[in-house]
Amino acid sequence: MSRLPPITEAQSQAALQWLRRINEQPGQAEGAAFKRWLLADPGHRAAYAQAQALWQKSAAPAARLAEEEHESLQRYLDAMATPPAMGRWWQRGAALAMAACLVMAVGVAGGWHPGYWLQDLQADYSSAGQIRQVTLADQSQVTLDAGSAIAVDFVKGERRVRLLHGAAFFQVTHTGEPFLVEAAGGEVRVLGTQFEVREQGEGAQVTVRSGRVAVSPAQGAAPRELTANQQVAYAAGRAGAPLAVDSDNRLAWRQGWLNYYQAPLAQVIEELGRYHPGRILLLNEELGQRKVSGSFPVAEPLQALGSLGKVMGFSQQTVLGRLTLIR
Repeated sequence: MSRLPPITEAQSQAALQWLRRINEQPGQAEGAAFKRWLLADPGHRAAYAQAQALWQKSAAPAARLAEEEHESLQRYLDAMATPPAMGRWWQRGAALAMAACLVMAVGVAGGWHPGYWLQDLQADYSSAGQIRQVTLADQSQVTLDAGSAIAVDFVKGERRVRLLHGAAFFQVTHTGEPFLVEAAGGEVRVLGTQFEVREQGEGAQVTVRSGRVAVSPAQGAAPRELTANQQVAYAAGRAGAPLAVDSDNRLAWRQGWLNYYQAPLAQVIEELGRYHPGRILLLNEELGQRKVSGSFPVAEPLQALGSLGKVMGFSQQTVLGRLTLIR
């Protein structure tokens, strides 16, 4: 029996969005759009089942949160300018639904993430809101970006690492045994190198700092060889053309900086959010498409977003001390 690849962050977020819509309007469960999404990929069905389980787990904590933090939630609902015709019954139900979403977004316990809990059960090494250095059994060095996890399997003369989520930078020790990294259905075979593998939506991105790697976008696919200062992205079994990049600039997160040139704000917010102990949510899709250039320290993600907000004109508000909303 073939094994399904790990559920990606993009699939988890899409599943949570569908679950929220269906809870608000149950008829959408029978709609063509939801059925098309569900059947488009086996991972979508797995992600939706996971979202349903998480929603059920959030029910009791959400009820307590809605009661304990009623005033804070009500102030936020008022700020959303709810039409008076909706009445108090809607506000009470909305407060409970919002609390459930907050429980799922922030986590019942610190560091818990709804898209990652199943993957983290399989992990040998993981990082929460900070960068982590790991030394493997062969003395190879791995730097895990914040919010990342890997599973390691060194058996039968082969060294194999699986990127479960996030990003990892590898400095591989030469032992004569193959070293392979699996991510998003593809594989990176090390030919002696320093390189990063990063989850990217439904696929992954590989950036080489030194040496060479061979990147296969799917099992059995012809590999593409990359050398220093080259990068390639792949998804759904297909790889793009290799790009020339400044690898030190792209991999500056290892020194505590994120560098961008004409990147969507949504991407910047998502990546800064990995270094924040709470959650950061963008509520304006159009705002998220605006382009950002600059360098930002990962040590103070909310301060970096505050500076960006003054330039780009968006506001940020922290709810219940753990969830920051940007709109």
